[in-house]
Amino acid sequence: MSNPVVGILGGGQLGSMLSIAAKKLGIRTIIYCEDKDGPAQYFANEYMVGDYKNEKKLSEFADKVDLITYEFENIPFDTLKFLNNKKKVLPDPKINKIIQNRLSEKDFLNKCDIRTTNYAYIKNDGDLDSNLNLIPGILKTCTMGYDGKGQIKISNKEEIENLKIDFNNDYILEKIINLKKEVSIIITRFGHQKYEIYEPIENVHEDQILKSSKIPSDISEKLKDKCTNWASRIAEELYYIGTMCVEFFIDKNDNLFVNEIAPRVHNSGHLTINSHNISQFENHIRSICNLEKIETKKIENARMINLIGKDIEIYRNKKLNDNEFFYDYLKKNVKEKRKMGHLTILEK
Repeated sequence: MSNPVVGILGGGQLGSMLSIAAKKLGIRTIIYCEDKDGPAQYFANEYMVGDYKNEKKLSEFADKVDLITYEFENIPFDTLKFLNNKKKVLPDPKINKIIQNRLSEKDFLNKCDIRTTNYAYIKNDGDLDSNLNLIPGILKTCTMGYDGKGQIKISNKEEIENLKIDFNNDYILEKIINLKKEVSIIITRFGHQKYEIYEPIENVHEDQILKSSKIPSDISEKLKDKCTNWASRIAEELYYIGTMCVEFFIDKNDNLFVNEIAPRVHNSGHLTINSHNISQFENHIRSICNLEKIETKKIENARMINLIGKDIEIYRNKKLNDNEFFYDYLKKNVKEKRKMGHLTILEK
């Protein structure tokens, strides 16, 4: 598709970076977002504000674009399905339906013979009592929730009695493992057995929010190969088109587990803007627009630091070294635990 107009659902920092990557390729972007203050308005060619359930406005949006993608997975499936009947949505909405529910996501992975932590579907107090083998564990809402939201850590049986849980929501209880490291694989699938895969990225979280990422990761070659193979298998099983992230846990015995899949560009891949010849964002645009697949090569090792809350204020006036790259997401309000920007440091 030559110079298509790409519609992007969501106007946050990922929408901004996708718009920047598209502009580099001579591709126009139109954002559709519920947030009138979304920072992507400063980078897209057009910015539309509307409810994700407003079919009239969604139709207006679809009429302006050639294809549609999205920057986060918690967009209602009905919205994606409605738009997909008008213009092609990539990744396919059926993929998003699987992945935006933690239970169906883990069931899918296990059917692919890919290891996850042990888990159980929790519908009521009785389900908690009958799954004490998963304590200590984390109780998570099956849908929504990110950066630690919608999650409750349960350390022992006694804590269950003090929990006040709204069972109008569905939950999944995941066994806590003896965690050694967290890594992620960013992969772009262009078609059958056609990939660009970044090497494993090592991640550090604080308060369940990604704090920093680095390449190369400090893991064995055997684990690197296993991460890459599993990510490729997942992308192929889903007939995925575009960039996705697979997050992994590694325990103290070097056992590998898939934590979750993000059907989109991902925070841990931000460093690829500076560390590689082609970023995760450009590869996503190239893939969904059926443009040329260019071999992705690492230029430098790198470390990325998320600037959360008031951290951003320090860097807005800070003098940077030649190997440092500061990204301000231009969000209107500085909030605690909110990702406000990031710093990438290139390292020899």
